[in-house]
Amino acid sequence: MTHHRRGLRRLLKDDDLLAAIDRNWRTAGLSERRMAMLGYVEKLTDVPGEMTESNVVALRDVGFTERDILDICTVAAYYAYVNRIADGLGVQMETWLADDG
Repeated sequence: MTHHRRGLRRLLKDDDLLAAIDRNWRTAGLSERRMAMLGYVEKLTDVPGEMTESNVVALRDVGFTERDILDICTVAAYYAYVNRIADGLGVQMETWLADDG
């Protein structure tokens, strides 16, 4: 989350919630909808070959539209792709970002 802390801080407008998410998003007191989204994104990132239609249904069940689900999937997949390229090339995080608490 280090690289995206500033953007998340702007969206949340709640530094305590940001810190709680950083510690453990599962215990941060997030809504059912956000929990479902983050669970989907985590699975897509960690074990993409295990994704099934039931993962999409779980997002629909908490109110995400087909467009929302497409956006969630494509953004998560894009960041996973870019991070793998950066990791594969040995790109180091900018030092000024690492200090953004």
